[in-house]
Amino acid sequence: MRTQAVAQKVAPSIFSSVPTNDELRLFKGKGIPNYTRVRDFLGYTNEDISIASGVALSSVRFDKKVPSELTERITEWATAIGLVYSFFNDENKTMLWFKVPNPLLGDISPRDMIKLGRFKKLLKFIQSALNENV
Repeated sequence: MRTQAVAQKVAPSIFSSVPTNDELRLFKGKGIPNYTRVRDFLGYTNEDISIASGVALSSVRFDKKVPSELTERITEWATAIGLVYSFFNDENKTMLWFKVPNPLLGDISPRDMIKLGRFKKLLKFIQSALNENV
């Protein structure tokens, strides 16, 4: 019985990659990200989004013709923001967490990690930190 409890604590929950709510209004519904809200939350310009997503600057748009790759990247970012928010339950603290250099991430801010293409490493860090605080 004890081994089962230990195994459950070590193994990440299948739901650890999904925020518990959307109080920050990062999604419009049906899984569609609120593009401008995510952009503004991270303090990104369209140039930053182009670099971080790998989508050409001329293709960074938030209308009905938004590239699917851009939708996927911004959905991932919104999900990560939501996960961090689920820990702090405070919009300002969450925003600060993404903008301030973090010594546990090599003194780079999470928003810069995203911009440098290190999102997967950042997401693993967030999930690990949340699992440790359960």
